[in-house]
Amino acid sequence: MVSIEYKNAYREVLEILKYISKEEFNKIPKEVIRSFEENANNNYNFSYTPNKTLDEQSVSKTAKYIIAILFRDYWATQKQREKILEKEKYDLIKLEKQKREKYNPDEIFNKNLIISNKDEQLMKDNMENIKIKNIEHKINDAENKSYDSSINKSLVKYEENTIWNKIKRFLKEIINRS
Repeated sequence: MVSIEYKNAYREVLEILKYISKEEFNKIPKEVIRSFEENANNNYNFSYTPNKTLDEQSVSKTAKYIIAILFRDYWATQKQREKILEKEKYDLIKLEKQKREKYNPDEIFNKNLIISNKDEQLMKDNMENIKIKNIEHKINDAENKSYDSSINKSLVKYEENTIWNKIKRFLKEIINRS
């Protein structure tokens, strides 16, 4: 499915092609023209004034690119075509170089090292905070245990007073005294 941007651009190109010579128009393969006609947005109104340049009119960038490709492939001389292809190659290399600088894997790795150093510092800070919180928890736990232990001491374990339990208790008391 063709996007609306391209459909509108095809309509603009077809309108502009009405104003070129029949000889130049016939250099474009019929399949290309048919493809433009089949995919053009018929509801899109575009009017072209041949006295003005494309830049002076509201011609979309996409339509300008299509016209440039038509010129390169069908109307340009061999020398013009070679210059255009050289320029396109130069632009592509320049674009790739810009992408390489922006998304350089080596630089990304270095940035990751810088980020990881920052992360390491954050982790150290977090570890300090965790240690402090652990100490606070230990202090709170100790306070709670001392409170709990006083409660535990006040609780009496119920045992039946059997003769054997009385003898054990008596022996324990004697052993603890000595």
